[in-house]
Amino acid sequence: MSKIIALFTVTATLFSVEVLHGLPYSSFQSIKHHGFKTEPEFTEKYFSQTQDHFNFNTMGNGTFNQRYLITDKYWKKGYGPIFFYTGNEGNIWEFASNSGFITELAAQHSALVIFAEHRYYGKSLPFDKDSFNIPQIGLLTVEQALADYAVMITELKQQLAATDCPVIVFGGSYGGMLSVYMRIKYSNIVAGALAASAPILSTAGLGDSRQFFRDVTADFESFGPECRDAVRGAFHQLKELAEHQDYRRIQSEFSLCKPPSSAQDIHHLNGLLRNAFTMMAMLDYPYSTHFMGSMPANPVKVACETMLSGSDLLSNLRNTAGIFYNSTGLLTCFDLYSLYLECADPTGCGLGLDSLAWDYQACTEINLCYESNNVTDMFPPMAFTETDRKLYCSKRWAVVPRPDWLKTQFWGDALSTASNIIFSNGDLDPWANGGVRKSLSSSLIAVNISGGAHHLDLRGSNDADPESVISARKTEADLIAQWVKMEQTKLQQSI
Repeated sequence: MSKIIALFTVTATLFSVEVLHGLPYSSFQSIKHHGFKTEPEFTEKYFSQTQDHFNFNTMGNGTFNQRYLITDKYWKKGYGPIFFYTGNEGNIWEFASNSGFITELAAQHSALVIFAEHRYYGKSLPFDKDSFNIPQIGLLTVEQALADYAVMITELKQQLAATDCPVIVFGGSYGGMLSVYMRIKYSNIVAGALAASAPILSTAGLGDSRQFFRDVTADFESFGPECRDAVRGAFHQLKELAEHQDYRRIQSEFSLCKPPSSAQDIHHLNGLLRNAFTMMAMLDYPYSTHFMGSMPANPVKVACETMLSGSDLLSNLRNTAGIFYNSTGLLTCFDLYSLYLECADPTGCGLGLDSLAWDYQACTEINLCYESNNVTDMFPPMAFTETDRKLYCSKRWAVVPRPDWLKTQFWGDALSTASNIIFSNGDLDPWANGGVRKSLSSSLIAVNISGGAHHLDLRGSNDADPESVISARKTEADLIAQWVKMEQTKLQQSI
């Protein structure tokens, strides 16, 4: 799931430094971020956050600086709602610059907008350079992250004289899971949640381990079964070359910087190639994007056209992978182990320090035991069982995964007593069927988006948007308006 950190293309420019006095949770600097097409400038701030919310004796009751972005451009101070993005596994600027719907909605509702960065990602490192050491990384949990957001919301409402302002949380993918959990666990703080492309069921170990890569395959199959067959055929040719240990030929066909020399190298190459198809399926937007890397418009269509561009299937497969890995055209060869990291998430952990954090989460609470098998999907058989996960995580992080913990802690599929949550999913998104696709009650609403990829509805309006996402955003906006009005009415009655 964690691909945000693969290619971070957004740059922030230093604007000013401010020191706030007399506030228990104060900011040390303010940065204005430029270059958004439709979004307002956000100010980057830092919040003094508790390292460990649940043990008073550990870490000397220490704190760390948690980054958040804020804009009050549209806010009716002291009255308008607060739209709070529950940051997920990456640099918070990346999410803010690809979630324009939230600021569009803020303009309609006179809302304050806050994007909070998840602990252990981006610049929000509880122990700076030591954050990824054992035992310091042990404070990277879903529960700690939710507590961060609950404390931040509560304190900022006090500081901003916004104690009477309703809070709606938003999130996409893992961030969408966190929005659901915020509404379940902190319903005293959060009035409602929009959870876009949130795989809350599959990551809790519910469902079919074959579903994810089956649905990636279905995206390419929808272009035409010949596309699926070409991909499967190319992987079969690679398998035959590997069986004959024709490593020089494999290096040549795939433009690898070094020839593979072992079965492990071939396994890693298969993972790298599979990951490219995963990314193109997730990011199959109808316009070009710079999110988790650079993608052309309709990348699945571009990929299938590339796969079918001639009879040399291995060259076609290399060029198709290059749509993701070499979007700039600047790479002269593919370095297997720098472009892709194998980890406890078969859908990919991305690169850099953020990949370490996500790997740890996938080794503890987030259950991602997905497999490809070349029967229900077009990829080489690559299993990742609970046993595989346990062995890997024990060796890498000295932890034993708890496969059923999310189901126990955050209700799994037994959500009927929750309320005011929107579960949106696009039918092109391989994560969709790991989430809630049917409404569970009058206030637990499933919004399904035909022709929609990974949390397309959170993105800002675009001329190329399908009618389905325009309609979905209207449904979401109407429901959120009801929740805000309900909370404001409740407050007025209590006064």
